[in-house]
Amino acid sequence: MIYLIFIAITILSYSVQQSLKSKFQKYSRIPIGGGMRGQDVARRMLSDNRIAGVQVTSTRGTLTDFYNPSNLTVNLSEGVYEANSVAAAAVAAHECGHAVQHATGYGPLRLRTALVPAVEFASQWVTWVILAGILLVQVFPAVLGIGVALFAVTTLFSFITLPVEIDASRRAIQWLERSGITQGETTAMAKDALRSAAYTYVVAALGSLATLVYYAMIFFGNRRD
Repeated sequence: MIYLIFIAITILSYSVQQSLKSKFQKYSRIPIGGGMRGQDVARRMLSDNRIAGVQVTSTRGTLTDFYNPSNLTVNLSEGVYEANSVAAAAVAAHECGHAVQHATGYGPLRLRTALVPAVEFASQWVTWVILAGILLVQVFPAVLGIGVALFAVTTLFSFITLPVEIDASRRAIQWLERSGITQGETTAMAKDALRSAAYTYVVAALGSLATLVYYAMIFFGNRRD
């Protein structure tokens, strides 16, 4: 049964990724009024929300956009930073949504930020501990138990990320419409693009949970033996 779940999640993940890629390519060809580029949208949203001290920068790659709360930067991929399109506006506003969350002390973001050191530690060691735990499960089952605990930290992080991402998109769409940067059909396009992006986080969280359950079954099944 668990293997069927893994297969289903793998297929779903691929479908979601392809859908996201297709929609962003489509909406990247549709300009918004005023000739505003992604960087202009980001700076205006920060200004409208009275957020000072946050820099908007360009980063390499495609869909590599992120907000860094440690150095107060909104980092936009090259295709977003310089582009005038619905997709660029949606992504830029979404990342600024995280900056607004940070400035207003949004609870889930604070929790996710607090978990970052633990997640970085867990991510660094979990693969090796899980591997050693499976190989030594008959001799030292506690090793696998530690691996399961480490993986649980990363799974928890995945689920805490969901409300953070969904809320950032909600803030982005509300502001885009309120500011007049998108209207009617272009607002619907921006919402569609961000909804597709959110699905990737949902699938990732479900995949992480399924993997955690699988490792836990091995651990507790061995203990019963």
